[in-house]
Amino acid sequence: MEAESRLRAPRGLWSGLCRELHARTEGVHESGAFLLGQVAADGRRVDQVVYYDQLDPRVYDSGVCILHAASFGPLWDLCTRTGRQVVADIHVHEFGAGQSQADRDNPMIASRGHLALIVPNLARPPVRLQALGIFEYQGAHRWRDLGGRGVGHHLIIGD
Repeated sequence: MEAESRLRAPRGLWSGLCRELHARTEGVHESGAFLLGQVAADGRRVDQVVYYDQLDPRVYDSGVCILHAASFGPLWDLCTRTGRQVVADIHVHEFGAGQSQADRDNPMIASRGHLALIVPNLARPPVRLQALGIFEYQGAHRWRDLGGRGVGHHLIIGD
């Protein structure tokens, strides 16, 4: 397994992220966030979260996550100011954690190796790691599914 596909998040950050994603759904629409941090030899480390609606107040107007192009300037500015990188993105689905056709066709970050996580059930607690979808972008709208039994090898929650 490649270290680049390993994502590490502190337990408190992960718990807060799941709670906040669920709260931002208002029980009726998707929500999402960018996970910021550093890429290290042993994988990606998350230490900050930026929710989509902090960048684009209209992101959930259609009920799904549609981040408008103007939102990326402030995201890149934040990364430059703080010395962080986007290490993954995460969003919720109402039911399963598989990618929709729109997810496959519209990666939030269209760079080879980017990780996209999907949380089922609008992130209602309890969020079980085994139920998550984790997908690695391969380029040209192709993805590698890292979910299922492999989730625990790719997403490590702990301090």
